[in-house]
Amino acid sequence: MDRHTAMAEFLRSRRARLRPEDVGLQPLATRRRVPGLRREELAQLAGVSVDYYIRLEQGRGFHVSDAVLDAVANALRLADDERAHLRNLARPSRTARLPGPPQQVRPALRQLMNAMTEVPAFVVGRRTDVLAWNPLGLALIADFRAMPPRQRNFARLFFLDEHIGALFRDQRHKARDIAAFLHLDAGRHPRDPLLAELIDELTLHSSLFRQVWPEHPVGDKRHTVYEVRHPLAGPLHLAQEALRASDDPDQTLITYTAAPGSSSEAGLRILASWQTHASSDHSSPRPRPGSPTTT
Repeated sequence: MDRHTAMAEFLRSRRARLRPEDVGLQPLATRRRVPGLRREELAQLAGVSVDYYIRLEQGRGFHVSDAVLDAVANALRLADDERAHLRNLARPSRTARLPGPPQQVRPALRQLMNAMTEVPAFVVGRRTDVLAWNPLGLALIADFRAMPPRQRNFARLFFLDEHIGALFRDQRHKARDIAAFLHLDAGRHPRDPLLAELIDELTLHSSLFRQVWPEHPVGDKRHTVYEVRHPLAGPLHLAQEALRASDDPDQTLITYTAAPGSSSEAGLRILASWQTHASSDHSSPRPRPGSPTTT
């Protein structure tokens, strides 16, 4: 995405979610044509001129100071991830770098992941690329082994494969989480052609992506809860945890756990048992994610 467009969308979306009374301002007497704060109100809160703020929102603030960025972030009540995203958009020269070689997962990290026999786990990299997985992860989401490397991407699978998208009961929640990470990644790596290609592909082929992307959600992978509707295990309430790799900030170990003694924990045990059986009997058909549950 063009940086000027990204900056404009981001700041407009954050102005739109605030009302004057939310930030201690008296609403102007004139009729409001758009929701949220006006540019002049935001400029007043940040202590900058309206013209200066307009240039910043249009991506023309190439020499904006830390003090101004902090003032705008405070006025918009940005979270930590959003503040970092604002700085990346305002100062691409400090963060922009060409993509490096394909990401590699350390053997010790793979060993740790594979030791989690009762926990679905994945290592996710740039652009939501799935770099590694354990057997229970395959049973929960999809058989990544059978896919070409380009297809091993959570965003591409969720938005473009209706069966995998249907695994998540609240699809909009999951869609916003994926879009939030892609926006953050685009701010960190604005010169990544593979990321630009992915965003163009999703925009072209997914109506859900076209709904959530312009809202400009921003956020890193984090802990949250998803309800997964699995064809074998039934409904699973799973807590996602995201653990950053110490040697590569663009790699994250993602795990899904169930509450002890819950039906979801029993469902994961069913999946683990099925995966063990399927691995030893290659003639066993693998259920398609999102297909009707076998009874």
